[in-house]
Amino acid sequence: MTQIKKLLIIGFVWPEPNSSAAGGRMMQLISIFRQNGYEITFGSPALDSDFMVDLSEFGVEKKTIELNNSSFDDFVAELNPDVVLFDRFMIEEQFGWRVAENCPKAIRLLDTEDLHCLRTARQKAFKENKIFQLKDLLSEEVAKREIASILRCDLSFIISEFEMKILEEVFKIDSSLLYYLPFLVDEMKEDDLLKLPSFEERKNFVFIGNFLHEPNWNTVQYLKETIWPLIKKDFPEAVLEVYGAYPSQKVLQLHQPKNGFFIMGRAADANEVVKKSRIVLAPIRFGAGLKGKLLEAMQCGTPSVTTKIGSEAMHADLPWNGFITDDIQLFAKHAISLYQDENLWKQSQKKGIAIINECYLKEKYAEVLIEKVNSLLNDYENHRLHNFMGSLLQHHTLKSTKYMAKWIEAKNKN
Repeated sequence: MTQIKKLLIIGFVWPEPNSSAAGGRMMQLISIFRQNGYEITFGSPALDSDFMVDLSEFGVEKKTIELNNSSFDDFVAELNPDVVLFDRFMIEEQFGWRVAENCPKAIRLLDTEDLHCLRTARQKAFKENKIFQLKDLLSEEVAKREIASILRCDLSFIISEFEMKILEEVFKIDSSLLYYLPFLVDEMKEDDLLKLPSFEERKNFVFIGNFLHEPNWNTVQYLKETIWPLIKKDFPEAVLEVYGAYPSQKVLQLHQPKNGFFIMGRAADANEVVKKSRIVLAPIRFGAGLKGKLLEAMQCGTPSVTTKIGSEAMHADLPWNGFITDDIQLFAKHAISLYQDENLWKQSQKKGIAIINECYLKEKYAEVLIEKVNSLLNDYENHRLHNFMGSLLQHHTLKSTKYMAKWIEAKNKN
């Protein structure tokens, strides 16, 4: 009889697939491991939220864990997982050394979500009005922490081919430590478009994105101040609905119905909102990873207008399901023509299906992923022998982080 393998996921937050692409990504990973017979425990130090999924419905056990507390050591030693998946590098920094100490045989996986150092460096360059260059990454403190975390793990999931290239070429990470894993969705056929609302049944432009994510907030400001006035000038009846979880007062103040600019707040069902809209607008100016909102638009048959950063690493060499431009005049012009030209709109829809089937098919990646993890389980000692830098960092991190954590724990008891 095959022994059931145990997976412990340590989450930065509890998954909220309807609030962010990161939440959707986590549920995709849970689904793959569950379908392959893994018994899953999901632990997080985060507070519960009103919008988190009920993990028990997915056959996952939920466990609240504490930062800087040796109670985690007892918990993880007793659970004795075969595989541990860290959700973002900050979580690996906190718990990686404890896992290594208490469960040395457990395979340590890191889901980067996106390269935080890339997002941070681009944001910094944008705010300083400079052109971002790859060499900027090398001076980022976040990069030093993130790359150390990748090196300490047995395998890191990288969501974007552009980020794979950066890690291999700029940071010289060995490819055996990296695994390209984009968003994973089911195949779509052109007939599926017939089940979606038609061109005539849809109305309005839409933007959707979690407002706790700085690139989204910046995009909404850019839309309001720069792009929307250009669209309204040539298309006075135009309406833009802005949806997103966790809108702050700053966001809500942008609500201007007279100008066709509506801040709608959290969407009860993001999918339904995008399906009813005619065009997604996403003039994203900095960020990293893949944009879940743009993949969702393709799945909903909703063409989009975005920037080079927005579409980065998302469509291989295939034509976009709409338009890509960094020129604000062209952005507005393309948005209007896509909205008004039914034939152009339908052609764009079909391009979205081609991108999904070429770049994001779950069946193309899921089986290979499990094979990769299982091969690590069978040969982890040899794999780690070839990652000397990782063991070096693990050794020093274990010492420094361990004593810092124990100092904090002792301090908290006083």
